Amino acid sequence: MVEDMSCFLYKDILVITSTKKSPMLLRSAVLLFSMVSVIFIFCVCIKQITTDARTKFMESNVIHNLTPGRLKQTHIPNILNYPEPLSFNRNECAPNPVMFFAILSNQRSGSGWFETLLNSHINVSSNGEIFSVKERRQNASSVLQTLDRVYNLDWLSSASKNECSAAVGFKWMLNQGLMDHHKEIEEYFKRRNVSVIFLFRRNLLRRMVSMLANSYDSHAKLLNGTHKSHVHSAEEADILSKYKPFINSTSLLKDLKDMEMKSAKALQYYNSSRHMILHYEDLMRNHTKLKDVQEFLGLPEMELTSRQVKIHKGPLSDHIQNWDDVNKALTGTEYESFLEADY
Repeated sequence: MVEDMSCFLYKDILVITSTKKSPMLLRSAVLLFSMVSVIFIFCVCIKQITTDARTKFMESNVIHNLTPGRLKQTHIPNILNYPEPLSFNRNECAPNPVMFFAILSNQRSGSGWFETLLNSHINVSSNGEIFSVKERRQNASSVLQTLDRVYNLDWLSSASKNECSAAVGFKWMLNQGLMDHHKEIEEYFKRRNVSVIFLFRRNLLRRMVSMLANSYDSHAKLLNGTHKSHVHSAEEADILSKYKPFINSTSLLKDLKDMEMKSAKALQYYNSSRHMILHYEDLMRNHTKLKDVQEFLGLPEMELTSRQVKIHKGPLSDHIQNWDDVNKALTGTEYESFLEADY
């Protein structure tokens, strides 16, 4: 458009020049052309700058709104709920909205520790691994009935804050019916405004060590004849960490890939739900992640605490019986970084 206007004005000057009018008229025409051109170009540039700025502003807002755990407060009322439990009366807390959530995770990925952190919040009720009981997940109907009890606040556990809970949920392992009935569960999550927290572990080799050690202790019961999946003292952690599992180095690469694929499939199944993704390692290194979780759940910010103590600390070479075989199997592969990580 700028070029078209320029050509149009230049043609006018040529016409004026060809009429052989006075030099004064020619100079006036040139001056007029210059002023019009400057004003026109200035207006076009201002419009373009304004458009670019608006576009960048809109893109920034879209990215901000799509970032897990950082939805604007103005959006939160659209996903809050007002449950009416059958087992008790919410009394004066009845007008207070409740956020529904579910923690989707794998065994030995820090979900137990994470849930104790959440339950240290005065307004959170996270009811544990409720689908560990097979009868509750035998078919889609039993799963949805159990979910109704939880989100109607009729699921009473030691973690329940009862009438004044501001966020209610539980933790759900991927191998406890979550993948078998994903279509029905995903539809339920959308219908009842359930927010999903994915909690995974990046270092799958450490997860494997923890799984094998926990499985061994379920039979050996190293703590005075008692099996404990989680401990609350350094002494207990030291006793459990003395067992060094043997890892099948031949199938190790395939086993790690299978772990990855299972988590990826869960993300695919439940990606359309409102969700945030957490990693155990990030929570260990950066406690500001817990602020993101509280913001995601629409909670007043508090310092979250847990009494649980990490069992397998330090280098993995201290915790794997056939370390040389494992080290050789992963060196030079995409999983080589697992050998060095400390979480």
